[in-house]
Amino acid sequence: MEFPVTLHILGKEVLLHPVTESLGIFIGMRYYTFAKRKDKEKFSSVNSLLILIAATLGALLGSHIIGSLERPYDLMKAENVWMYIWLNNTIVGGLAGGLIGVELMKKIIGKKESTGDKMVYPLITAMFIGRIGCFCTGIYEETYGLPTRSMFGMDLGDHISRHPVALYEMFFLLIVFIALKYFQKNYTYRSGALFQLFMLSYFSFRFILDFIKPKFNIILNLSTIQIVCLLVIIYYIYLLKKNNHEIIRSR
Repeated sequence: MEFPVTLHILGKEVLLHPVTESLGIFIGMRYYTFAKRKDKEKFSSVNSLLILIAATLGALLGSHIIGSLERPYDLMKAENVWMYIWLNNTIVGGLAGGLIGVELMKKIIGKKESTGDKMVYPLITAMFIGRIGCFCTGIYEETYGLPTRSMFGMDLGDHISRHPVALYEMFFLLIVFIALKYFQKNYTYRSGALFQLFMLSYFSFRFILDFIKPKFNIILNLSTIQIVCLLVIIYYIYLLKKNNHEIIRSR
């Protein structure tokens, strides 16, 4: 397998990564639309649209802001700061920014109930498909791991055995998908618990995973992404402990 993987479309060579990202977003949105059709909750379509807009805008801003802060010195030295910010992004920032956008909008429109449970499986699906493209890009984007001598090491395009972190993440997302389906089937829980478990699981995984990825340490051997992960982990541990009495195993 040669990296980066490309496709021939209409006589042009195109990287697979943007194709899988677009496909992931499309399938994820269709999955979410299907889930919403089965939703019995009567909620204003205008408010739903406002929350979706807030989530999208928050995710866009969070993704690029956190992505560009991964290497602060490069950001400060950039000739075109805005272009540097636009070219750098991360799913961690996207999820965190989307969360902030939704929570702010819910306060504005006065909605207290959670809106995230229906987004869990579409998000996992979109992220899984997107990571296929990340893996197929090899070392040509910053989604590869450190050199390793372990049995999992792969040559991602530079003739060095590296951790295929995109594959690790795909496997993790598959396990989380199955585990949350089991939780959903066997437990009764307050609205929002499913989304909280997903976010806590994913950010915990990313916090650990980034120790085997090239990174710029900001403080205490932690990168910007890992600091964001810690903040989100603390937030969701608080929420789950607060509502723990409302999670009951079904008979």
